[in-house]
Amino acid sequence: MATKTDRAKSKKKPAATPSDDLGAGNIDKVRDILFGGQMRDYERRFVRLEERLLKETSAMKEDVRKRLAALEQFVKQESGSIGERIKTENSERTSADKDLARETREATKTFEKKSGQLGDQIDRAQRELRQQALDLHKRMTDELQQKTDEVLARLTQEATELRTEKADRAILASLLTEMAMRLTNELQLPGTDKGRRG
Repeated sequence: MATKTDRAKSKKKPAATPSDDLGAGNIDKVRDILFGGQMRDYERRFVRLEERLLKETSAMKEDVRKRLAALEQFVKQESGSIGERIKTENSERTSADKDLARETREATKTFEKKSGQLGDQIDRAQRELRQQALDLHKRMTDELQQKTDEVLARLTQEATELRTEKADRAILASLLTEMAMRLTNELQLPGTDKGRRG
């Protein structure tokens, strides 16, 4: 914006001759008479407007500078806050990952322990079943042997009794035959003769 002196200089014509200066001076006086007050008023207004624009521009610059500083501070705070949040979340996730890994290891150990216990129980049950089967087989074998021995003893006893009864029958038959012969005098005893019969 041009100042009052700049505008006054721009009104002057360069390299004026003395006659031109006289005419120009008259024109300036006429102009000053006709428009002087108004021009001075315009000059004052332009100066005030220029001063006001300078003040407002300066105030605007200061306001923009303050706002930029506040914005920069806000961005720094937000960046720090976001950084802290990211660090916290990362720490929490790392902790959660560690907890999950620990729980997984513990679950694996528990599963392996229970699997081992179950395997031991199955082995023990199989051993017990095998022992029970062996005991049952032995008991049944012993019982079968005992029954077999009892049956054989009974058969032997009955065979002996049969043989004894058979021998008694033979003796009885012999006695009966001898009696029959005596009754019929067909049996000759030693020391007797045939003449006595009759």
